[in-house]
Amino acid sequence: MKQVLILEDVVDAAQWMAARVQTVFGEAVVITLTHTLAGARRLAQQSAFDLYLVDLGLPDGSGIDFIRDIDPGRSGAHVVVTTIYDDDDHVFRALRAGARGYLLKDQSAAALERALAGLEEGVPPLSPGIARRMMDYFAASVPAPAESVDLTAREREVLVLIAGGRNVSDAAAQMKISVHTARGYVKDIYRKLGISSRAQASLKAAQLGLIHP
Repeated sequence: MKQVLILEDVVDAAQWMAARVQTVFGEAVVITLTHTLAGARRLAQQSAFDLYLVDLGLPDGSGIDFIRDIDPGRSGAHVVVTTIYDDDDHVFRALRAGARGYLLKDQSAAALERALAGLEEGVPPLSPGIARRMMDYFAASVPAPAESVDLTAREREVLVLIAGGRNVSDAAAQMKISVHTARGYVKDIYRKLGISSRAQASLKAAQLGLIHP
């Protein structure tokens, strides 16, 4: 890493982060600090950076917008979020925007340095809590084996329709069956899957691979 841009609105935090970067990548690394989204955009247009450390909560916008601006997938730059936010919304929006790391600023200096050092070996820098959150998220999203749920072909058809937003009457009309029969299918589906709402039906249908979430 030769050129590093740190986008952090708190001056002390920016300087602390710069010290971590210098410890990891050596005295030769050139570190540029900026404290606003506008400043980061201007600097990114003027120079090509190897690594961006991006805070999310900025006085003039969101660091996620900046990540989209620099388009890491196209530019090949390393983008690592450094923030206090550890909720799903911030984490997954940042990763979808193109961030390839997510570090919480409440870590120790040593822990953050170890995470950044992994970049040289292609290891995505993730705080332990963020890594666990991602594992939990994707574990919950893995489709259950179809054979583990004893749904008939017609029940699966009804499940797809109600998971897609159709009400029972619409599902019955599309399948050319009576509303009474469709309600019976829905009752059996809910019983077999252990669910009680349309939202849960949508989730189960996605987990079974019947619809795309």
